Amino acid sequence: MKAFFDKLINSAKEAGIEASEAYYVEKESFSLMQANGELVEYSSNQTRGLGFRGLVNGRMGYASTEAFDEETVQQLVKGVKESAELCENDDVQMLYQGGDELPEINLYNPELDKVTPEVKLEMAENIDKLASGADPRVDTGSYGLETGKETVRIVNSYGMDRSYTENVCIIYSQPNARDGECVSSGDYLQLKRSFDELNPEMVAQKSVERAVNGLNANPVPSGNYHIILEPGAMTSLMGVFATIFSGETEQKGLSLLSGRIGETVAAPCVTLVDDPLLPECFGSRPFDAEGVASRRNVLLEKGQFKGFLHNLKTAAKAGVQSTGNASKAGFSGSVRVSPSNLFFEKGNISKEEMLKNVGDGIVISSVSGLHAGANPVSGDFSLLSKGYTIKDGKRDLPVERITVAGNFYELLKNIRGFADDLTFPHGSVGSATVDIGEMAVSGS
Repeated sequence: MKAFFDKLINSAKEAGIEASEAYYVEKESFSLMQANGELVEYSSNQTRGLGFRGLVNGRMGYASTEAFDEETVQQLVKGVKESAELCENDDVQMLYQGGDELPEINLYNPELDKVTPEVKLEMAENIDKLASGADPRVDTGSYGLETGKETVRIVNSYGMDRSYTENVCIIYSQPNARDGECVSSGDYLQLKRSFDELNPEMVAQKSVERAVNGLNANPVPSGNYHIILEPGAMTSLMGVFATIFSGETEQKGLSLLSGRIGETVAAPCVTLVDDPLLPECFGSRPFDAEGVASRRNVLLEKGQFKGFLHNLKTAAKAGVQSTGNASKAGFSGSVRVSPSNLFFEKGNISKEEMLKNVGDGIVISSVSGLHAGANPVSGDFSLLSKGYTIKDGKRDLPVERITVAGNFYELLKNIRGFADDLTFPHGSVGSATVDIGEMAVSGS
């Protein structure tokens, strides 16, 4: 690949491209799924591709390929020049010149690459048996395992050449429980970089508990209730509204946080962090999609808004330094802004203590309808939810088919506290159980 990169960068320079960059991604993926004691899905893939971009008269052009031969070099150079000519964006564009020191973070476990497909299948079969036998009400379900390996390398005409490799393994359990005509589903997944650290017993147990606890759920009467959001519900909500902290969103006039750096916009117990240096999290990396060294960024500190996330372009436009949050949706994507591992810092009480302090209310375990029921610009949301009521601080009755409505900006101000059970339910967005105070609920 070095010879190909050298040829590509030199050819671009000879063609009059002022500065150029090759963004190379190589992936290996494996997945399988068990259902009712049978293997129903199995796939193994290897892919590689390269995104090439360059500056022509101050405009950025893009091209991409999955082929790596002499002819491809000229096609990429031609594609960048033609793309730049069509570009109508007048923002200042740039490539990173490097020079900063990369943080040390270990994202690659060579032992994971040695695990055979037979061992992986045995793990999935074990989860299937554990979940199916955990409770007589477990009816059907799907149980699986995925492993992935990815190498990212960025080479540009300024002499920067950076790369990293990461791998990860995921197991999941999605059982359905049945009681007469009532059916309830549960799910749980675990992400690790070491196969030996996977815990199929815990994954099966927690997923079955969620499925069984949801049986015979009903809506509650409409009204105002004290609401607790479990980590899965809070991170789902945060995933939709994370864009309000993007410099790209702010510069498009789509974030109500614009012009509010230094202001108190959330409760004093709220500290929101974006940290790409957490080895166990899915969004970790030593540098971003432009090669800028990764760093920890605090977005909200004890309720005070500290600043937006930036890539090179949005940072230059705002007159600040990049926060190392450039991102690409695959090797062929354009450079955008997105968080890495975004999470609320945990509190210092247990979930059980929090429920006891609240007394009576509703615990929301999951929300749905996020794309249709949440407006990232206004902050308004109205989401179908399910969970359970609490009475005197204890779990009472399962609840479903209720709608929780509010505004995300107001929610941040009304948070009363976080428990100490910080988790990342889906890999890169994290939260502990959170007390958000009283909210309107539409039910029966």
